[in-house]
Amino acid sequence: MKTAVIGGSGYAGGELLRLLSLHPHFEVVAVTAHFNAGELITSLHPQLTSYGSKAFINVHSVDFDSLELVFIALPHGESAALVAKIPDHVKIVDLGADFRLADERQWQKYYGGAYAGTWVYGIPELKGARSKIAGQSRVANPGCYATSVILGVAPALAFIDSDDITVVAASGTTGAGRSAKINLIASEVMGSLTSYKFGGVHQHTPEIEQALSAVSGAGVRISFTPILAPMPRGILTTITAKLTKSMSTQEAHVAFSAAYKDEYFVDVLPIGALPKTGSLTGSNKVQIQVAVDEHTDRLLISVALDNLGKGAAGQAIQNANIITGFHEGAGLSTDGLGV
Repeated sequence: MKTAVIGGSGYAGGELLRLLSLHPHFEVVAVTAHFNAGELITSLHPQLTSYGSKAFINVHSVDFDSLELVFIALPHGESAALVAKIPDHVKIVDLGADFRLADERQWQKYYGGAYAGTWVYGIPELKGARSKIAGQSRVANPGCYATSVILGVAPALAFIDSDDITVVAASGTTGAGRSAKINLIASEVMGSLTSYKFGGVHQHTPEIEQALSAVSGAGVRISFTPILAPMPRGILTTITAKLTKSMSTQEAHVAFSAAYKDEYFVDVLPIGALPKTGSLTGSNKVQIQVAVDEHTDRLLISVALDNLGKGAAGQAIQNANIITGFHEGAGLSTDGLGV
């Protein structure tokens, strides 16, 4: 299938290109980059030697009529205007936030600007989600933090207080994008941890609550604190919630294992093993562990994933595979790169 990547100069765009270079069905015929149009792809992504002498082009040079599939990896608020110019026959996966939120008020609160509406939300592992995704031609790819929290909380909604969920999650610096920022340079980040968007204002909050509320059939509220970690990529999320019924760690583990027993990309680790970000770099896998803190009667959930993999490019390709009818794991790795 003739495929384009719109916004190929960023970290998520680069990971899309890496994964697509090995995809058995998707052929990348156009890669755009606004400020870098005309430059070689390898000038920004030297690891992508398979793209040889191919250069970024301006989005206005793309012949969308000739395409079958488009990945959009643009900053939030920029996808909607472009989508209006793409023919209906072209399938689209948008990695930005433009089509994630069903509530316009939440869009205005956390993002602002023109509201574009909503597309099907692309976390295939949620109950009933695959059939909804498969029937669409356009998918809103979830945020990286959101993916980790939603997959971590969903199996527990039957036995936790869904109105009191606390999340603390650390992410690598690629999650902040490729734009030059003083607080993201190596001298500022290395050897240091810091919270950001402190006080429950992170933009992934409403999509997490929206997705989990749809699963539970009732309102869900989270208190979310993100942390910038001194590493390029990866997310480690810790979730705690008050139990609504007494249970042991073993019982919680059984519930999670049952929820994900048939899932290709989600591993509930054996009791005692803990998720590790470095094990998932380059992979589309998610690792989950659960435990019951008997002292406070709270459930603890630990989740790890690659923010550029299952948190962005990998999940985008997973969704594209579903809407185009190919095997869900086509072009995706279940093994991490390790050290």
